[in-house]
Amino acid sequence: MANFPFQRLQADLAALIARTPADAKLLSEPRLAEELGVSRATLREAMRTFETQGLIRRRQGSGTFVVGHVPALDSGLEALESIESMAQKLGLEISVSGLQIESVFADQEHANGLGVALASRLTRVRRVIRADGRAVAYLVDTLTEETLKADQLPDSFKGSVLDFLLARGDKLTVSRATISAANATADVAKALEIQRGDVLLQFISQLYTATGRVVDYSSSHFIPGYFNFHVVRRVGSL
Repeated sequence: MANFPFQRLQADLAALIARTPADAKLLSEPRLAEELGVSRATLREAMRTFETQGLIRRRQGSGTFVVGHVPALDSGLEALESIESMAQKLGLEISVSGLQIESVFADQEHANGLGVALASRLTRVRRVIRADGRAVAYLVDTLTEETLKADQLPDSFKGSVLDFLLARGDKLTVSRATISAANATADVAKALEIQRGDVLLQFISQLYTATGRVVDYSSSHFIPGYFNFHVVRRVGSL
């Protein structure tokens, strides 16, 4: 019974979101909390459930907006494929914004991740992936200059470093990813038009060639609710 008031709050919020048109703005947190008779902290906790489902989006400095239905991008984690490939299967339009391609020097994290010396020259590719105009993922790939120089990506680049390397003929075999939940940092939140601290799905990945060399060390942040990742596993040791 102790959770009943919170469950009722979530039910009230679900009803409010359901009857609010897509892209419409909800009342400000103070006004909404007052109307529902709860504290702002309790309201914020309840709203995180709907953020995770991709039903509402908080935009820094603008407020909270209802999101229209967007098909989730579905992918098994047994095989590596780009967001563009996932979207193509669904007939979903994907676009890229905020593309930044720059030459940088390896810090300790990226030197370790790529297996290169500290201060080695690297190429960093940052961008936001949008599905039907909405920011859904923030991707940062960092590669050795031997693999990719900053001026080598074509004007037609659509956001996938993986697809570019494969089309070029690079012999890539394995990707190793660490997957976790992460709170959005200030720069990630700004790129994705969400609040700092919002929970995201984070992949930290290394992409290997056939010779075992790491050519790409990447961080990818996905907004929950827009992606369905799943794993097919064998039973037992067979």
